[in-house]
Amino acid sequence: MRDQGKPIITSLLDTDKYKFSMQQVNLHQYPGAMAKYRFKCRNKDVDLTPLISDVREQLALVAKLKFTESELNYLASEPHLTTDYIDFLSDFSLDDKQIFVREVDGDIDIYAEGSMLKTSLWEIYVLSIVNELWYRHTVAEPDYEAGRKRLADKIARIEQEDLAGFNFTDFGTRRRFSKEWHADVLRTLRLKLPEYLVGTSNYYLAREHGIKAIGTMAHEYMQTWQALGHPLDAQKNALNAWAREFRGCLGDALTDVIGMDSFCKILDLYFAKQFDGFRHDSGCPFEWCEKLIGRLNELGINPSSKRAIWSDGLDVEKMLALHKTFNGRIQTGFGIGTNLTNDLGYNALNIVMKVVEVNERPVAKLSDSPGKTMCENHDYVAWLADAYGRKGEFA
Repeated sequence: MRDQGKPIITSLLDTDKYKFSMQQVNLHQYPGAMAKYRFKCRNKDVDLTPLISDVREQLALVAKLKFTESELNYLASEPHLTTDYIDFLSDFSLDDKQIFVREVDGDIDIYAEGSMLKTSLWEIYVLSIVNELWYRHTVAEPDYEAGRKRLADKIARIEQEDLAGFNFTDFGTRRRFSKEWHADVLRTLRLKLPEYLVGTSNYYLAREHGIKAIGTMAHEYMQTWQALGHPLDAQKNALNAWAREFRGCLGDALTDVIGMDSFCKILDLYFAKQFDGFRHDSGCPFEWCEKLIGRLNELGINPSSKRAIWSDGLDVEKMLALHKTFNGRIQTGFGIGTNLTNDLGYNALNIVMKVVEVNERPVAKLSDSPGKTMCENHDYVAWLADAYGRKGEFA
């Protein structure tokens, strides 16, 4: 068994870019918000309880980290991050008294609770740590050669095609096999597919490899607004707040917090002009894009001036099929995660950590895919679904 105690997270930059953009909005627009985040493993046949003590140890190490001066200077070069936010980060650290790891009814239970400004950043570190500890615990000698062969096959498949306009981004931090393997995959892709790899969601690796960090918002941002005002106004309020905060930067909107149909209803001419792209993360990816193109046409906007980004369970074949279908009708982009950074031949964990409560009010995502909804108040989910004409879908 490999060394369980070796630190996994050694820099607070080793997380997804959108955690920082969302935290900046949090600082400026709802600094007093309190939140609760809950971990969930969707695999039915996986017992993570043997990892509990090691997870606690790793999270305690993360709580000791602070941003270095060079890391702050790197973040300060991002045009959308403000001077006061960088100053906030200069004294930022996570509080391990706000993250809890325990065994409940034979399962691992991980949750963070406290100031949203503090607790929001735990998510990606928790997921990366649990993943890496799981494989340290279950895989004595990783078959990296098999992983490199699988990666080479993906690269060869992409190279077979004439792919004008095709591009993809590494979105694999949260479900990677390990930090070292993640870096190895990115290094290989930079060398072999520089014309197609446009960046990574991971700030640490973007800085290390001299490539672009990519990311805008996650579901937690859109969900948070359900508790900051009336839940039925949340999507509009969230998009308005984002436009005010970033003034045209980070112009990709997430569409599936309530479902694509509801998003199309609030996508008016104003929002269609404010945002450059729209991200898919649940439901049929082909139907989703047809709905997006249809709505843009209804608004009199040429779909080819906008961008469709897919990020739900992608593999190479799915990316190629989507690009071939929609290239020329709309700009395409892809964020690929597990199949890129955790494909050595072992079963992948399907783990998430989601915001479930803000200011003591429940928040939820009504996904377009069954099984993705996560909320601790079933009555609220039922009410929200009914309000959006989706009664019975989330029983």
